[in-house]
Amino acid sequence: MSKHRGELAIQASGLIKTFGKTRAVRGIDLEVPAGTVYGVLGPNGAGKTTAVRMLATLLRPDGGEATVFGHDIVREADAVRGKVSLTGQYASIDEDLTGTENLVLLGRLLGHRKPGARRRAAELLEAFGLTEAADRQVKNYSGGMRRRIDIAASIIKTPDLLFLDEPTTGLDPRSRNQVWDIVRIIVAQGTTVLLTTQYLDEADQLASRIAVIDQGRVIADGTPGELKSSVGAGSVHVRLRDAAQRPEAERVLARTLGTDVTLEPEPVALTARISGEESGSGAAEQASRALHELAAAGITVDDFSLGQPSLDEVFLALTDHTANPTEKEVAA
Repeated sequence: MSKHRGELAIQASGLIKTFGKTRAVRGIDLEVPAGTVYGVLGPNGAGKTTAVRMLATLLRPDGGEATVFGHDIVREADAVRGKVSLTGQYASIDEDLTGTENLVLLGRLLGHRKPGARRRAAELLEAFGLTEAADRQVKNYSGGMRRRIDIAASIIKTPDLLFLDEPTTGLDPRSRNQVWDIVRIIVAQGTTVLLTTQYLDEADQLASRIAVIDQGRVIADGTPGELKSSVGAGSVHVRLRDAAQRPEAERVLARTLGTDVTLEPEPVALTARISGEESGSGAAEQASRALHELAAAGITVDDFSLGQPSLDEVFLALTDHTANPTEKEVAA
């Protein structure tokens, strides 16, 4: 359990950073509870990486202020650096060294004696599923293995706060899941994680709170559930037995729910958004009424579900952008 439980790991107010004529960060406010995963979500160029680099003391802010566990990131930068670690978008280890050699070298630089550095390297290689690859050069690792060794290098000395800047960009689904499991273990052991990502499902899976950043500002903040509810109560998903009944089902749903109905690629499927505001009735009540009206119209429904909006819908509603994890963030 985190020794800082109940504290704020990060408190930032009005952070600003300008590069020439470009204002990459335009006044970011953040409050990150200790012992949690806090997600920072935003499109390319939103200012996520720039904000992280300021909080990690790698860039000096041009305005505003921030503290990390109570230490000012400008006036007490050395104290902040003693509490944080950063895993950036690209591997920071030496590809010509083996996994063991990389971790032992970093352990020695952090003050471990050689036997202690070797023990810590072995512990991390085992924990991250890299023991069999320990004596191979990192340049021969897969993408997922490189990300794991990079995160391992970040926690040789267990930090109070770990910045993970888009840690799974470009990884296959299996490797992403492995990194997610590592993040959960790190947090369970007491480290706070600030995670920047463009993967909406990643934020949904890991983060207890999320800040959505766009054009250098925080435009929304809350739990995943709070953000989802901010764009509507959900969607009704209907699957019919007979595709010939879909036109009539579309009319019934549109009339009953007072909303547009989407015809899905599957010829028997439809989806209708629910606002949760019509006549003050809740989503469940509206969905129940829709199902009753479909039955009254003689339409046979094989499957019916009420789903909460996805983070994809939240992201699009808030930013009007599409997340594209293959592009580089220009405000890095």
